[in-house]
Amino acid sequence: MTDQDRLVSAGKRTEDRLDYALRPTRLGEMTGQDRVVENLRILIEAAKGRGEALDHVLLYGPPGLGKTTFAHVIANEMGVNIRITAGPSIERAGDLAAILTHLRKGDVLFIDEIHRLGRAVEEVLYPAMEDFALDIVIGKGPSAKNVRLDLPRFTVIGATTRLALLTAPLRSRFGAVYRLDFYDMDAISRIIQRAAHLLKVEVEPDGLSEIASRARGTPRIALRLLKRVRDFAEVKADGVISAEVAAAALDLLEVDALGLDDIDRRVLHSIIEKFEGGPVGLDTIAASISEESDTIMDVYEPYLLQLGFIARTPRGRVATRLAYEHLDIPYNRLSLQKQLPLLDPTSEDE
Repeated sequence: MTDQDRLVSAGKRTEDRLDYALRPTRLGEMTGQDRVVENLRILIEAAKGRGEALDHVLLYGPPGLGKTTFAHVIANEMGVNIRITAGPSIERAGDLAAILTHLRKGDVLFIDEIHRLGRAVEEVLYPAMEDFALDIVIGKGPSAKNVRLDLPRFTVIGATTRLALLTAPLRSRFGAVYRLDFYDMDAISRIIQRAAHLLKVEVEPDGLSEIASRARGTPRIALRLLKRVRDFAEVKADGVISAEVAAAALDLLEVDALGLDDIDRRVLHSIIEKFEGGPVGLDTIAASISEESDTIMDVYEPYLLQLGFIARTPRGRVATRLAYEHLDIPYNRLSLQKQLPLLDPTSEDE
């Protein structure tokens, strides 16, 4: 199973395209990310007061937290058009030049996965962002000429899940950089409630809490779970989502009370049952569950670390007491004593 096949994957799936109608369009409709919303409100009001284009904005953080939604909201608040593209889609400098020359004054250019831009493309983007100019070389050899075209003042909004992969020159050209964090239970519940209203689905308060608790603090996952629970409620219940209906639906989908799915639990069971709780190397875990080690480290492990279910040590991964308790497996105190000298939260293995 790939990450895109998982119900609790924060990555984009084809079915998520329908979520655009559920997304907020104004800052006043945004739920959660209060610090980012307030900073953007000030930034936008100041730019509109001066009659200028907005400073370039960089949004970073885990997938599914609303970077694309924020880009659309910013464009709506500024009253300008938005042009959407992605780093991997811009293969040549000419592709970016074509996009830039079609922008109007104040327009927003949203570049998703901006860390995946090629170096040649970045070189074209630098003067466009800083000087609002496009340098084009006409001809070849000794007769080649460099022509500079002036561009209207526009705004680049970049989104990335891997801030460290952004080159320093590109990062320095953004006037505002904001990190999006995972949402708390209250914010996720309000997001689900708003979506349920738009979908004309009746959800009881305890049903909201049941879905929110399994959404991993990620709106994209919350909306996906809501739609699957809605289907279950319409077929198996009376169409009303109560706590019992939500729990039954999500249990059927193998999403447990903390949002762990089958693969998450297989990783934990492998460490605990096959390797006595660890320490065990990443490659060994990957081989034991027939997954790629990079997939485990980049996709499955972060949420398990966030919950405190596993710990990284110089000799490998170790399952914690919380993991044993969640899986209802008796905890071996002697095993803990053997692992304690190994625990080092600052260490990274493999």
